[in-house]
Amino acid sequence: MIARLCLALAGVALGAALAAPLARAERLIVSVSNHRVTVTPNYSGEELVLFGSVEKDAGTPANHANYDLVVTVSGPRADMVTRRKERKFGIWINTDYRQFLKVPSYLALFSNRPFEAIASHEVQRRQQLGLNNVLLTQRVGPDYADVVPNDAFRSAFVRLRVEHGLYREATSAVTFLTPTLFRTGIPLPAEVPIGTYDVEIKLFADGALLTKTETAFEIVKVGFEQFVANTARNNGLVYGLVTAFMALMTGWMASIVFRKD
Repeated sequence: MIARLCLALAGVALGAALAAPLARAERLIVSVSNHRVTVTPNYSGEELVLFGSVEKDAGTPANHANYDLVVTVSGPRADMVTRRKERKFGIWINTDYRQFLKVPSYLALFSNRPFEAIASHEVQRRQQLGLNNVLLTQRVGPDYADVVPNDAFRSAFVRLRVEHGLYREATSAVTFLTPTLFRTGIPLPAEVPIGTYDVEIKLFADGALLTKTETAFEIVKVGFEQFVANTARNNGLVYGLVTAFMALMTGWMASIVFRKD
């Protein structure tokens, strides 16, 4: 009796397993056109290309093509300060400030459609889709927190970074060349910070996150600028003495050139 019951339960379990739909498990394969960008004295910016494909599995419907992609590029993190200036007694002075803690020095978000068309507001907030939803931790008095997007300091901070080309979002920057092949450009301005850049690619379908993957590239200085930077960082005393000596020599030469006889 017990043996028959066990066989019956096993049969039910097997039937349920066969009847259940196969789980979808798309996979992203991505790469960038250059994993190491060198900054020289005449560097004026450039654009990298991110390209990749969506690899489907056996459980994905053959005619399923309504994919959405969001690419987030974040540069080295650092503490930054935004100051509020007011005109008093005829001059502009700093009256208040807000410190942003470990925020990306470069931040770009690219997608193939507007974020509102890709996912709900809750998913946008949770997945940090768009500049308004990216967490930018601030020191607010004794507390540490992100604030509402229309906070005056947060808005000013983002606006200033956008004006310098260091923060950006573009909702038509990702192009699907085929239903599964895609590409997008990553513009790097002339004043791009040095360091490692993380690239996160998220794949959505029907408003839900299917999968994500990451890659990275590095921006480094080369030549005389890198030598000076390394010397200042590793040999501060020598760098200070040489700088002082060069300042004295420059002043002495200027006094000779512009001396009035």
